Amino acid sequence: MKLGYVILYVPDVTASVLFYERAFGLTRRFVHEDGGYAEMETGATVLAFVDEAFIATSVGPFTHNRPEHPPAAVEISLVSDDVATDFRKALSVGATPVVAPTQKPWGQTVSYVRDNNGILVELCSKVSGS
Repeated sequence: MKLGYVILYVPDVTASVLFYERAFGLTRRFVHEDGGYAEMETGATVLAFVDEAFIATSVGPFTHNRPEHPPAAVEISLVSDDVATDFRKALSVGATPVVAPTQKPWGQTVSYVRDNNGILVELCSKVSGS
């Protein structure tokens, strides 16, 4: 097996696509005409947004991601060549700061923000040797 998709269930797919374009420089790969599904270009794994109504009808009750609630115990991790610049860019378009860029003992620079839906996003450099 291989990881093919990371799917985020959000209240507004269009707003999420626009936010990820502005905050993280991602580009849209596909947006369904009804606005309920979209994919972003992220490399080998697809980052997708799906309207919350879909999971509610297909899976049942779930915990919503919201900026006013603590983040879920999961993150989206985006690898950056300049974590500090990308952290500031994300904040300038409405991301909420969680942890400013920090140099880790293993040589990686790591920061965290929350997106427009309250989802935790890690902005990090490559791990040395990877």
